[in-house]
Formats: sequence, structure tokens, C-alpha cells
Amino acid sequence: MTLDPQLRRALADRIRYYNELGIYDFYRRATNTAVEVPATPDSEPMPKSKAISVPAIVEEDMFAAPPTPESKATDPAQALRLIREDLGDCTRCPLHKQGRKQIVFGVGDPHAELMFIGEAPGADEDQQGEPFVGRAGQLLNNMIKAMGIRREDVYIANIIKCRPPGNRTPEREECETCSPFLMRQIAAIQPKVIVALGAVAAKTLLAINAPMMELRGHWYDFRGTKLAVTYHPAFLLRDPRQKKETWKDLQMVMKYLGMPVPSKNVE
Repeated sequence: MTLDPQLRRALADRIRYYNELGIYDFYRRATNTAVEVPATPDSEPMPKSKAISVPAIVEEDMFAAPPTPESKATDPAQALRLIREDLGDCTRCPLHKQGRKQIVFGVGDPHAELMFIGEAPGADEDQQGEPFVGRAGQLLNNMIKAMGIRREDVYIANIIKCRPPGNRTPEREECETCSPFLMRQIAAIQPKVIVALGAVAAKTLLAINAPMMELRGHWYDFRGTKLAVTYHPAFLLRDPRQKKETWKDLQMVMKYLGMPVPSKNVE
């Protein structure tokens, strides 16, 4: 069917709006439209229950997303630079008016096999422009070191890229507005494993509302890679007893990546 010109313009405007937010992926559920075949002079009317189902014809180009700026990048490092440029001095959600000093994009090896994703920048991260550089970041460094690798060998990012005022939990609108850029980072890096740090990261990425005890200890298929869930380092600072459980999660990741598993625990 041909779309009404006014509806077509409205859809095009909406798609451009989402592109400006950094959202380029659109999905459409396949549908069939039942069409009744009219009777001819030589045939009996076809009962409604026997109506023939034929695919509805739509204008495919209306829903074809334009290529992302990084689609022609020759390597992950260049792709990440283009995503950062596209993000710009972001004003897409209210956080830019609520005291953030700068955008905290991400840091690490663009070719990393392992990616850690946290919740949001804190005060130290907002000041330095790099994720996980405060007390929680020091603990994450120790976690990575206990795995027998360096911080420079992984890639680290957050669900949202601006510090919420008072380090409050990010709101749903903020996560939905910012996470498309994170998805593009993941697509550029193509890690073998993602570790979601904490409930906010896990629930946002997996779209599962479940307690951490249920989320941990399992592998999830996520955008062509494997995802595991463990406690956020900031939570471990408040409850060090859970470091032992976190180490179990990291050992699971190491085994999957074929890394030697040292007996050393997270300190």
C-alpha cells in the first residue's frame, strides 16, 4: 500500500528525530493482511474463514535507517572517534543542565575482548572525564589485575555518560536517551564478553527486572556477544563480603575467554 503523503512526512520526521538522538536501528514486526477474494459470476462467494492471507506491500525506503557516521570506519578506534564526535556536547537529556562538567565517553582498548559497563559517572569521573577513576575505579582496577590483565587491555564505559546530580540512580529516560551511543560503542568494539557491573547496568542492557542474586551466575546472549553480571565496585566498597561472589563471576568470565584462573581473590 502507498502511504498517505502527510503520514509519510510525519514518519520521516520521527525517524530523523531518532537519528539525531543517536538511534539508527529500527525493527518492524512482519505482518500479514487478510484479503477477501471477491466472487466472480462463475464462482461461489468465498467464506470469510477461507480468506487468502497475502503480505501487505509497504514502502521499504521509509524505514531504512541511514548509515551511522562510523559505518565506513576502517577500524574500531576510528569508529569510536566518530561516535564521540556524533555525541558532541550532548544536550539530549536534562542532565546537561544539572551540573555535569563533561561527558564521560569510555576508555580502553578499542580491540578489547572484554568490556566492563557500569552505571554512571561519579564526581571523580565527571572531573577527569574518564570512567571508574575514583574509589570504585581503584577497586575495579584491582579486579582486573586479579584476572591477570591490565586496565589498558579492556574497555570501560557506563550506561549513561553524564553524572546524575548527587550521584543518584539514572532515570529511565536518561538511560534510554544515552544507551544508543553505548550500543554503537559495543558494535564498534565487538568484545567477546561484556560484564555488567551492578543492577542498573544489568537491567538496562538485558531489559530484565530481577534481583542481582538471580541475574548473576548466568551467561546471556547480547548483540552477538556474551554478557555476564556481577556486583558494582561501589557496592563492594559498602559490603566487602560480596567480593568472594564477585570473584566467582570473574572466574566464569576468565574460563570462557580461555584465560588462566589464578587462585588470588579480589582485594
